[in-house]
Amino acid sequence: MELNRRIEDLYERTARKFGEEYFRAFDEFKAALNDGRARAAEPDPNSPTGWKVNGWVKKGILLGFRIGQIVEMPGGAGLKPAAPPANERLTVFQFRDKHTFPLKKIAPNQSIRIVPGGSSIRDGCYIGKDVVCMPPMYVNVGAYVDDGTLIDSHALVGSCAQIGKRCHLSAAAQIGGVLEPVGALPVIIEDDVLVGGNCGVYEGTLVKARAVLAAGTILTGSTPLYDLVRETIYRREGVIPLIVPAGAVVVPGSRAVSKAPGKDWGVSLYTPVIIKYRDDKTDQAVRLEELLRSL
Repeated sequence: MELNRRIEDLYERTARKFGEEYFRAFDEFKAALNDGRARAAEPDPNSPTGWKVNGWVKKGILLGFRIGQIVEMPGGAGLKPAAPPANERLTVFQFRDKHTFPLKKIAPNQSIRIVPGGSSIRDGCYIGKDVVCMPPMYVNVGAYVDDGTLIDSHALVGSCAQIGKRCHLSAAAQIGGVLEPVGALPVIIEDDVLVGGNCGVYEGTLVKARAVLAAGTILTGSTPLYDLVRETIYRREGVIPLIVPAGAVVVPGSRAVSKAPGKDWGVSLYTPVIIKYRDDKTDQAVRLEELLRSL
């Protein structure tokens, strides 16, 4: 039976005890996640968004939580106090989680840099070649991070989020995750996107290739995106997520409330605004970011 059909079958069962078939299937499934052969979402030229959801992958992850047992995870020893009492033992940080999702093991031939300082990558996600991880950062289960991407300090890649090649997730950027509902599109950041510091991208937002999100930009499923260049407004429409066009340069903005009492009070609401599309000047700034990755 194909792996996806086995996962679907096991997920639908209501058993409370789990035999060897569950763990064999899950181990195969997690290996496929780690290798990038199974993805929560993948490109699909026949889809209106260019992407399709693989709901069985989310079911596999949820199955792993269901069959997993909480165990103590190996962790690093804590720092000794400057002048500990003679009888005081070394403090050890304690971590406890489902045994099905330990820390990910990184193969040396992938040229992945995980700079020391408190980062964590959960098993069951794909990390491509030449990815750079600056501490502290976190990649959750089901995520897909493609070749040459930089994940900066305090950045989060949520469960099942899809990150393209040569992206830059700047300091404190938050890429939201989703496991349920299983049919929901995860956040997708396509190739060569720059996500500025303190940005937040949530609720299945799709950021197309080469877009630039300026620092502090927030994108959600209920956020209207105002395009000053093309004189249009982008919104989530039913199952079609909010889509940031390719090459768009998005900055934080505001729009005035048009109805009383907000209008009378002069209240404005936050909104992201497209002020331009990438040009030579923007590309020069992005190339500077690429140089900084190699330091």
